[in-house]
Amino acid sequence: MLVYEYLPREFIRLGVVSKAAGLDHREMAAQVRLAQERAGSARLAPREPHTLSELLIAELRRHQWERIAHLMKKEGMAEYVPALDVRGARYERQRLQRLVTDVTEAKRSGACVVEIARHRVYRIDARPAASSAAHVPVLTLHLMKASPDGAAEKAWAVHGRDGGLYQRGGYRITSVEQALLEPGELF
Repeated sequence: MLVYEYLPREFIRLGVVSKAAGLDHREMAAQVRLAQERAGSARLAPREPHTLSELLIAELRRHQWERIAHLMKKEGMAEYVPALDVRGARYERQRLQRLVTDVTEAKRSGACVVEIARHRVYRIDARPAASSAAHVPVLTLHLMKASPDGAAEKAWAVHGRDGGLYQRGGYRITSVEQALLEPGELF
């Protein structure tokens, strides 16, 4: 049985905390503005077919940046120090508890083998084939898989079948990029 070491929300928290470490108030304010702008842009983009979406990612990042900026102001921190972030430490304890609970539940359900997966979140873009109408929009979705190839295969398996999103508009997958965590972080 498959258990995820990190869920998308946990990736986002970890990514923001690692980027925020050592930032001063001016740098933090710039990151907050950037996160707010990205969330605003994501609200205007076409809606994705899955819950895990660019909008969800942008909103969760915005929330974390705003939370850390508020903490710095409240605690009078000259720069952000993750070790002084009580809520950040609590989030990590909750992640570890969720992981233990998921493994215990998997074993209790009779799973012979419990695999703790280090999946990442990939952004998959699909565009209409050249012969399709120009007015057909680009389809974007976000999926958790261990590799870019796995993400593309899953996207095609779910949406490439007869009547699926890709088939109706003559789409083909054009790019698969790691969205969470950023390349090189943590793994």
